Amino acid sequence: MRCTSLTGQNRRVLPALLGFFVLNLLALAQDLPAAKPETVGLSSERLERIASVVQHDIDDKRVAGAVTLVVRRGKVAWFKAQGMSDREAAKPMPVDAIFRICSMTKPITSAAVMMLYEEGKFLLDDPVSKYLPEFKNPKVLVKPAKGDSYSIPATKEITIRDLLRHTSGITYQWNQDLGPVYEKANVASGLLQYDGTIGDSVKQLAALPLLFNPGDRFEYSLGVDVLGRLVEVVSGKPLDEFFRTRIFEPLGMKDSYFYPPENKVARLATAYTYYADKGLNRFPDTPIREESFVYSADYPTRGPKKLFSGGAGLVSTAMDYARFCQMMLDEGKVGNTRLLSRKSVELMTHDQLGKISSDMGFGLGFGIEGIKAPMPELGSVGAYSWGGFFYTAFSIDPKEQMIVVFMAQLHPAGDLTLDRQVNELAYQAIND
Repeated sequence: MRCTSLTGQNRRVLPALLGFFVLNLLALAQDLPAAKPETVGLSSERLERIASVVQHDIDDKRVAGAVTLVVRRGKVAWFKAQGMSDREAAKPMPVDAIFRICSMTKPITSAAVMMLYEEGKFLLDDPVSKYLPEFKNPKVLVKPAKGDSYSIPATKEITIRDLLRHTSGITYQWNQDLGPVYEKANVASGLLQYDGTIGDSVKQLAALPLLFNPGDRFEYSLGVDVLGRLVEVVSGKPLDEFFRTRIFEPLGMKDSYFYPPENKVARLATAYTYYADKGLNRFPDTPIREESFVYSADYPTRGPKKLFSGGAGLVSTAMDYARFCQMMLDEGKVGNTRLLSRKSVELMTHDQLGKISSDMGFGLGFGIEGIKAPMPELGSVGAYSWGGFFYTAFSIDPKEQMIVVFMAQLHPAGDLTLDRQVNELAYQAIND
C-alpha cells in the first residue's frame, strides 16, 4: 500500500528527518568506506598485532597515545585510537584527534605544485628565479680549512625540480654550517611561532648562500617552503586558501589546517618528549633549543598565525591524510574528483635522484622504497612514504593497493621504532 497523504505532524517531522539523514550521509562521505579485513585480503587476527605493539609502548611510557589506520583496495580495514591525547588530563585519544603532521605537509605542497604544473604555469626545469626573482644569481658557501667562510657564484640556478627533490642546496636550521646563518637572518623553520609570512621568510632565505651547487646532491631542506611561496605567487592565492579550495575541500579533508579553528583546538593531541634519563614528559611551554635549531609545540595555536609553511605547517587527522593518500593511490583522483593526472602521479613517484644518490630513492615529494637498495623491512618495491617531525608517518603501496597511516605526537622519540613496526605489522596481515 502506498501512502498518498501526510498529517500535519508528519509534514513537520519528515523534512527534519530528511535533513538529519542528508547531514549524516555528508558526514559519512568525508570518510573512506570501511570493510571487514578479510574482504580486502587482510587478516583480522593479524591486524590486532598492531594494537598489541602500540599498547606495549603506551604501557612502557614510551608514547602517550597513537592512531593507526590501514586502508586496502580503497576500504578502511583497521582504524584504532589508543592511549591518551592528553595524559595529564586523562583524556583518551579519539580517532579524530588532530596531529601536527610537520613534514607530511611536504607531499601536499608538492601536489599543489604539480597541479599548477599541469595548468601550464611552468616547467619543472624552469629556474625558480623566473617566478621568485629574489633567487636570481645564487651563491654557494665555501668553508676553507683556515680562515673565515665566504661565498662564490653558484654554477647553476635552482630549478623547481631541485626544490621538489631536495637538491637545491638549501638546508634546515639544524645544519651546522648554515643553521646559525638561517637563525640570524630570521628564516622560519615552520616549527616555531613566527611573526611574518612565508613570503617574508623566503626572501630572507634567498639572500643567503647555498650549501652546494644546485643538483649536486640530496639535502633535506626548506626548499618546500620555497615551493609554498611559488604556489602563492603563481596561483595568486595564499597557500592556506589554495590548499583549502583546491585540495582539502575536494577531498573532504575537513580537519586539515595550518591553524585549527578554536572549536577544534581541543582535539589537537598533546605533544611529548622522551629522553632516556627523563622518560616521557609533556612538551615544555617554552621552545626547545638544539644548537641553532629551535622548535616548539604551540605554533599551531598561539602567536601571529601568519606563516603558511609549505614544508612543515599543517595539522591533520589520520582519516584526512588517508584521503590524500588514497587520491595518490588512485592515480590522482578520489571518486569523480580529479586533482592530478595519472602521468603526474607517475612522475612524482618515480625516482628523481638517479646518480645523484646511489642508495636513496626520492621522487617529487616522496621517498621511494627498494629501488636503490635492498628492502629494509616488509613492503613492496616502489612503495612511497614519508614522515613528520612529531612522530607521524604514512606509506602508499600501489602494488598491494595499501595505505598505512601512523599518528602520534613525540619528539625527541629516542630509539622508539613504533612507526616502522606498525607499517611492518600491516604488511604481515596480508593473507590473500
